[in-house]
Amino acid sequence: MTTVAERPMALAARSALVRRPAPRLSTIVSYGVIIAILALGVWSFIGLDYSLKSLDTTGKNIARFLGMATPMQWPGWEVAGERQADGTTTYVTTWVGFAPIWEMFLTIVITLALVIAGTALAAVLSVPVAYGAARNTTPHGLVLAACRGIGVIARAVPDVVFVVIFAFLWFNSGTLPAIVAIGLHSVGMISKMFADAIEQIDEGPRLAIRSAGGSKSQEFWSGVVPQVLPAWIAVALHRADINLRGTVILGVVGVIGIGYELDEALHGGPAGMRRVIPLVVIIIVLCVLFEVVSSLLRTRLLGVQPTGKGLGDTVARAVARAKPAVADATSTGTIRTLDRHARIEAAMHRPWDRSRIGNTLWIWVGILVVIGAFVYAAPDITKMLAPSWNELVDPARDRAIWPPHFGSRSVADVTAAVVTTIQIAFAATLMGAIISAVVGPLSARNVAPNSWIRNTFRGIALFIRAIPDLVVAILFIIAAGIGPQAGALALGIGGVGLLAKLIGDSMEEVPNGPERALAAGGSTRTQVFFSSTLPMSVPAMVSHLMYLLEQNIRSATLLGIVGAGGIGFLLLNALQGRHFDEVLAYVLVIIAMVVVVESASILIRRALK
Repeated sequence: MTTVAERPMALAARSALVRRPAPRLSTIVSYGVIIAILALGVWSFIGLDYSLKSLDTTGKNIARFLGMATPMQWPGWEVAGERQADGTTTYVTTWVGFAPIWEMFLTIVITLALVIAGTALAAVLSVPVAYGAARNTTPHGLVLAACRGIGVIARAVPDVVFVVIFAFLWFNSGTLPAIVAIGLHSVGMISKMFADAIEQIDEGPRLAIRSAGGSKSQEFWSGVVPQVLPAWIAVALHRADINLRGTVILGVVGVIGIGYELDEALHGGPAGMRRVIPLVVIIIVLCVLFEVVSSLLRTRLLGVQPTGKGLGDTVARAVARAKPAVADATSTGTIRTLDRHARIEAAMHRPWDRSRIGNTLWIWVGILVVIGAFVYAAPDITKMLAPSWNELVDPARDRAIWPPHFGSRSVADVTAAVVTTIQIAFAATLMGAIISAVVGPLSARNVAPNSWIRNTFRGIALFIRAIPDLVVAILFIIAAGIGPQAGALALGIGGVGLLAKLIGDSMEEVPNGPERALAAGGSTRTQVFFSSTLPMSVPAMVSHLMYLLEQNIRSATLLGIVGAGGIGFLLLNALQGRHFDEVLAYVLVIIAMVVVVESASILIRRALK
């Protein structure tokens, strides 16, 4: 029993016990980022002059575009208009033969050849960069910083810039600039992922080789590469899928392929407009098929069950389930019971069974496909021996690349263009976040009220994700009108496919203990969601938001090239005029933007851990 004098102390102690603990740093950062994106998104909407009137104008522009794009003209058919007496136009569709279909097939083949050749070149170039960028293999801290800087610059510089510069260096060189441009730009992502794989290896084999007197090269090729090769193959296949989607934008600067056909159709008047939707459908189908084949190859070569939620991984899992189950001796059966020496002996004398023969054949098929891509694309490599560097470095020439400057543009003009690009990115991120806040949770197994709703919303995200982002963006810009509003709208809708999927996955991965406890206590599904599922998935969702913002910054730059305004529009003008000193100046600005956003994203992700 407490005395009167002790009561205040007891009350203070009781109040300390019931006081809520201080929020964690990750919680503060998470909600701070959400508030910041919301505020900057609203500011961006205001700055881009979104209003009911502008939305009404956008709707009318889209209706006019659909009127021009129909009836559609598919390869092998021709649409002709006949003027009637009452002033209306009647369209007649006639079959013209298989020649246009064959031409489209060859266009698809050259597109795939450029993508495969460029990605293969990037994979080869990324190996030394990844070696220097990985902390456990880099020879020196300066090499580490330099290799990581190469990756950042390669990711920041759009591949269209590489195309124009290399096309100018190597006159009449055909496909060479496109392959080199795809390769150099892809080094940014591939080298980063390669380095991450190197840093996650088991150091035992390296140490064993080193203790036996092996050289650094022997450590790498015998102790590191065999461990990371499966991950490297998966990264290369994934990057090839991304590069296929990115070839759409390369058509704007004259790279042959399906993107060039789309750009020609968009600028080909009424007759060309009728080819736009069929070309977009062909691009979507091509990207979907490529993704499916890529997932099946990863499953076959790596021997792992795909875990992604994309269409390709979904098909790969369905194919795996349809096949009869085969016992895996590495995970079940007698090999697990053998001692370490027996396992090593079994690995050293692997039998040429059906699985090993099949994998070896697939590997050789892949090598032959890469060789065939280079042969079919037929880049004139001799042009690389004598590039026209004098045209770029001679200050007396109009096309000198140094010193960089903005030409007739003032610093205020460039700053305004940068602000417009940032506003497009933030408005698109906020728009995608709002839509994904509905689609994402309802596609999660532990949130959706039933499987029908879950499958419906997961299908919506899957459908949007299957369409290349830049195709959506180009269509919106052409249909809704030139300007940053259409660009932000396109990126916002295109980002739903990725963000909704990531949000749904994050909510499915939260620990189910608190959810079960609340449900057992009589809480409704809504109460469980807002009290457990949502709060526990907030840090992961913030990380996904930052990833989407990074993507939107880069995409907003590219959209400027096709009419969305911003820094990309200034870059396009400099590229078209072959003023490479201005191109360099704008590229440096773009690199600075990407570095700032990536640095902020890294700091935020560290705080979320």
